[in-house]
Amino acid sequence: MDSNIIQVILGGLANVIMVLLVAPFFQGVLRKVTARIQSRQGPPIRQPYYDTFKLLGKEDIESGEAPVMQRFSTYLSLASILAIACLVPMGFKAPMSAAGDAILVIYLLTLSGICMLLMGLAAGSAYSLVGISREMMTMLTLEPLIAISIVIAAIHTQTFRLDAILNGGIYQSGNYPVSGIIMLGVMLLAFQAFVGRVPFDISEAETEIMEGPLIEYSGPKLAIIKYAQMAKLVVFSAIFVGIFVPWGSELVFPLAWIFFWVKVFVLVLMVTVLAATHARYRIDQAIRYFASMLAVGIVALIIASNGF
Repeated sequence: MDSNIIQVILGGLANVIMVLLVAPFFQGVLRKVTARIQSRQGPPIRQPYYDTFKLLGKEDIESGEAPVMQRFSTYLSLASILAIACLVPMGFKAPMSAAGDAILVIYLLTLSGICMLLMGLAAGSAYSLVGISREMMTMLTLEPLIAISIVIAAIHTQTFRLDAILNGGIYQSGNYPVSGIIMLGVMLLAFQAFVGRVPFDISEAETEIMEGPLIEYSGPKLAIIKYAQMAKLVVFSAIFVGIFVPWGSELVFPLAWIFFWVKVFVLVLMVTVLAATHARYRIDQAIRYFASMLAVGIVALIIASNGF
């Protein structure tokens, strides 16, 4: 086998393993910092690892309307997130960036959201149906934002190649183009919703609709779903850093690698503070908020298409 192919495969595996290792750690940090902000002791940072292994060891009870679809959508949700991890840089060049372009990343990001819809539909519970209706409304107004960001980066770089777009592509046509600055602000304001955290965890809303689409899930399937949600925070942070905060990626290894994870850690802290200090939005409030972000994003796209 060609040595380049072996390097690509090993690089992809390294990214996947890193995401799987650090995702529960960041979740533990999120819980711990949230507890401190709310004047509580909080669980240990390693608690998400314990919870995951405990769920994986439980009996796999299937209580939904379509067990085959439940299994399929559960595994696909994690697989789609890990596939993205192979395509984005995480402190070093993206190992499999040549295997796809930015359009593939948009498809995979959308697929992870569709999996949540399939999970709720397969569960068949009244709560899960309410949850997926909220998830669908959220996706229609929120998902176009990441596509707009990638398209604006593609306009500035004149290519859909991932190694260009995820290396500060938003700034390639100038030092700080107007469209890039606008989308940086939009994506910062929408980042909490992309990773499904309070105040935008409306489709699950534990205290309101009992986790919505996940109400009929337990044991190993619930462990995989929760792992996919934790990994989603890491992968979205990597995409955000690659497009909007690329500085430091030109450093030598391991400095670039360390600098990357510091930036991801800062994003996780931002998510944590917002989640701990804000109440959950109602679905109508969230839709209006996303719609306003989408309108600003479309304006930024028009500005970018005119070279600014």
